[in-house]
Amino acid sequence: MVLQMLLKTEWATVQYETEARYIYHTILQDLPPAELRTILETGLESLQANGAHKWLSDDRKYVNVTPEAVEFTLTSWGPRAAAAGWQYWAMVVPESAIGRAGMQEIVEIFYNLGVRVAIFSDLEEARAWLVKQ
Repeated sequence: MVLQMLLKTEWATVQYETEARYIYHTILQDLPPAELRTILETGLESLQANGAHKWLSDDRKYVNVTPEAVEFTLTSWGPRAAAAGWQYWAMVVPESAIGRAGMQEIVEIFYNLGVRVAIFSDLEEARAWLVKQ
């Protein structure tokens, strides 16, 4: 596994895995909507630049998914990412039940955009699934 760091902040990291060709973001602590936008846009730029089709989200620390974050993800970023060729999403869900509940609508809509979504509680299982796609 060879990871190229694209973004590193107090909130999260975004990396590109050059061998299996996937975007990999890790939420380090609960974050404001503006930070989520930065994370997603950074990953999208790399997805487009590298012709990647996969994304690994480690969202275990993302607890308070705001309506603003959901709106941006579903109406702006998501359709652009799907149009750019994104096909597979391995999501490691938040540790809290509140955080997991906030992800359900996002997962369903991305599935309808043509992105195959798999939900995991274990990061290595998620990575293994994604690499096989």
